[in-house]
Formats: sequence, C-alpha cells, structure tokens
Amino acid sequence: MFEILFTLKAKEILKELKNDNNKQIIYQAVVKSLKQLNTNPKHNGLNSHEFYDFPFYEKIKIWESYAQNHTPGAYRIFWHYGPNRKEITIIDITPHP
Repeated sequence: MFEILFTLKAKEILKELKNDNNKQIIYQAVVKSLKQLNTNPKHNGLNSHEFYDFPFYEKIKIWESYAQNHTPGAYRIFWHYGPNRKEITIIDITPHP
C-alpha cells in the first residue's frame, strides 16, 4: 500500500469537488480511483500511463490515471511516486480536454 500525499492544488480541487452538490458523481469516481492508487497504481481500471510535458516537472516521471472514462470531460489524476518510498503525490485532478 502507498501513502497518498496531495499538493495544495490537488487538495483544493478535491475539496471543491466534495463540496459541489453537482459534482458528487465526479467526486466519488475520484475517491474510488485514489483508493485504487493506494493499493495498486497499475490497476487496469486506472489505465495509468506516463504523461509527458507536465509543466514544472521535467525531471520527475509523471503518471496520468483515469478517474472516469467514456464521459465528456472525464476526470484524470496526475501523480508521481515519492518523495519517499511507498508514497504517491497527487499533483492535479482535472477534466480531460
């Protein structure tokens, strides 16, 4: 299992989703994906894959995982391993363009 850490930005986005009654389905999907990341970042349902060209993270391998799929504006979770062993840092939670 991994410890899940959040940047301030990611923490704010998660809080906004939780507090918006119109986004409860999105919030629940994100929470489910975070639980899967906690236990197995390579879970098939997450479709985790390396993401290139993430601003300010040129020297760190960034991963993109699905919180939703087959949905217009489906939400994605961007993250990286670390900073320590058995930790994952969530850097952004955002709708897919």
